[in-house]
Amino acid sequence: MINSADEFVQLRQSEDINEQRRASNDSADIGVWHEIIQRFPDFKLWVVHNKTIPIEILTLLAKDKDPKIRIEVARKRKISDEIFSFLSEDEDENIRYSLMCNSKLSLDKKQTIKVDDSTWLTAKLEEMIKNAGS
Repeated sequence: MINSADEFVQLRQSEDINEQRRASNDSADIGVWHEIIQRFPDFKLWVVHNKTIPIEILTLLAKDKDPKIRIEVARKRKISDEIFSFLSEDEDENIRYSLMCNSKLSLDKKQTIKVDDSTWLTAKLEEMIKNAGS
């Protein structure tokens, strides 16, 4: 278990692969995740990559101003319906595309992602539908 924001950063920056794995796989209390986000914003991407990250933290990061963070949240297999709804209408088409590529989502759900403002996204969705029928 990760017990502090400082410990998470130390594990993530370690050259020891086992310590890096702990940063990706060990759980932490919700307060520790909040502290990492507040004190070490450059490590938010690594927070998203943690396999035990609570949905509450993913929901918070789905609204992050940095599109790189939102893209990584969109790729997470365990996103909630609330996160999906929020990201499916994101102003950044790259975030919506990342959501469209989320292998956990059904084709029916992917078809509800906003694409009408992007010919590129519309074409990508049509390609997914075509490939699903093959």
